[in-house]
Amino acid sequence: MDKKALDKALQELTKKRNELKSIGYNDPKYDEIEEQLHDMEDTFLDDFGDFLEKVLQDVHEKHCSDSDILLPIAYLGEGAQVDSDKYPGKEARLILDANPPRFILKVGKDNLQVVWEG
Repeated sequence: MDKKALDKALQELTKKRNELKSIGYNDPKYDEIEEQLHDMEDTFLDDFGDFLEKVLQDVHEKHCSDSDILLPIAYLGEGAQVDSDKYPGKEARLILDANPPRFILKVGKDNLQVVWEG
């Protein structure tokens, strides 16, 4: 796995998502940027999806075994809600982040734990 390419792709996806969030639905560029984002997400999944799905299987098995595994792009940004094995009953999110590529388990507002780093 080319970790530099993965990190670059994650950074570009994050930038494009932030660009889309920064404009309103009424902005004439919204549809164009949204289409670019979807194309980038498709390419990302083609390039890194199989690898990240294997990582997610391991992460879920170790940290949130009762939660369904989603597509890797579902964990970008605010992440996906999961049921943490170590912190039952507490709100937990699994987040895919860049620089370096990693999955972070966020429990509550302040408890962050890197559960995988590329």
